[in-house]
Amino acid sequence: MAIFKKQKKPLQKAARKLITVDNPKSIISEQYRTIRTNIHFSSADTELRTIMLTSSSPSEGKSTSAANIAVVFAQEGRKVLLIDADMRKPTMHHTFHVNNGTGLSAVLTRQAEAAEAIIPTDIEHLSVMPCGPIPPNPAELIGSQTMKALIAQLKEQFDVIVFDAPPLLSVADAQILSNECDGTILVVNTGSTEKDNALKAKETLQSANARILGVLMNNYTLAKDHYYYQYYGTAE
Repeated sequence: MAIFKKQKKPLQKAARKLITVDNPKSIISEQYRTIRTNIHFSSADTELRTIMLTSSSPSEGKSTSAANIAVVFAQEGRKVLLIDADMRKPTMHHTFHVNNGTGLSAVLTRQAEAAEAIIPTDIEHLSVMPCGPIPPNPAELIGSQTMKALIAQLKEQFDVIVFDAPPLLSVADAQILSNECDGTILVVNTGSTEKDNALKAKETLQSANARILGVLMNNYTLAKDHYYYQYYGTAE
């Protein structure tokens, strides 16, 4: 009998690229800063403090976008906390090379205090709360009163809190969390996201009374004659 040993996923594969750190002068980094500016201008009367990123399906770039948006807010001098709220398939501990032993799940189950789960990163002003051990009931934890109390507590300590949430069409977690956040960004992969799925994701957020800040188009290829190439292309 042949035995096929499952290949262990390399750590680097799970880590998301922080282009805003590795190449802050690139066109993509500039686009993340533009998104930051758009978030600032999206609300004239109230400051957006809690921002959630999600997508319709897995592998559309939401975790990469969440990490880079958290970085550009930190680069602006804001005190930022990035929370890995994807308790189904967490990745932030790989991206920032931090320990995932104590994280959001431990805080929500009262096994740890929030301060124990907040880890400063090498990036000035940016801290991360990893997922922690994967729980059997993520949606129940996210919808709990403990989660509401945690968000209120963290808003007293941080200027901006960015949540990386699971895909909308797979589980209910993101729909529940979107209702607790000031704004939600829907990430769409221009190369793979089905139009119907994007529309269903939008409807799901609307049914949760989420405030949709906009759609982030990931993996979009600029035309060579685009003005960004003409004026900024050499910076990348």
